[in-house]
Amino acid sequence: MDLNGTAAIVSGGASGLGEATVRELAAAGCKVVVADLNADRGTAIATEIGGVFARTDVSDEESVAQAVAAADGLGVPLRVAVSCAGIGWAARTVGRDGAPHDLGAYRKVIDVNLIGTFNLMRIAAAAIAKTDPADADGQRGVVINTASIAGIEGQTGQIAYSASKGGIIGMTVPAARDLAAIGVRVNTICPGIIDTPIYGVGPASEEFKAKLAAPVVFPKRMGRASEFAQLVRSLIENDYMNAEVVRFDGGIRFQPK
Repeated sequence: MDLNGTAAIVSGGASGLGEATVRELAAAGCKVVVADLNADRGTAIATEIGGVFARTDVSDEESVAQAVAAADGLGVPLRVAVSCAGIGWAARTVGRDGAPHDLGAYRKVIDVNLIGTFNLMRIAAAAIAKTDPADADGQRGVVINTASIAGIEGQTGQIAYSASKGGIIGMTVPAARDLAAIGVRVNTICPGIIDTPIYGVGPASEEFKAKLAAPVVFPKRMGRASEFAQLVRSLIENDYMNAEVVRFDGGIRFQPK
């Protein structure tokens, strides 16, 4: 799919993987809605790339509907929705103190990561369905969801996060089959250890990141957000990529903890 002269919406677009994706899509000629809770950073990025910021809580139906409406009103066809919004949580099913995992925290992670991803996908796809086909195959758009290799082989203490990301993986094939009728492709990326600002800066940060990268097969480093964004663009532009779950992890395989 040719991205030039189209509109896109990226949740979690004000930082990390989402920000890199926003910049990549804008460079390809997209008008991008930066959907995020961080108004200051999101507005700054949107201004820089000639896009629009929409304050968005992905777990809230009306909030996502308003963000999609903003993307749908940019004067060019809405063709792309990318879900990068997500949160993490570390806790064992039963803690060392014998207490069970907090149910509210578990629900929150599922609500943001899994339900939030589905929320954007369903509302954006409905808007994309109203556009004219972009090619002779009847293609109208592409949805890219972000899971994690934790959804495949989660570590100790990742029960909530892994469940949420595993759910995203599980949605890929049925969503692609559902949305084929309206000419929308669906693919999911499962990142491994990616170097984002969440790890901070300085000697201690670099030492910690080196430990994280140690199990990576090759190249022997953390992934870059720009490389993730490059993969997003490739999956969108390659019209035969559909219903796929793609590991993006340098060959790493998680140990139990």
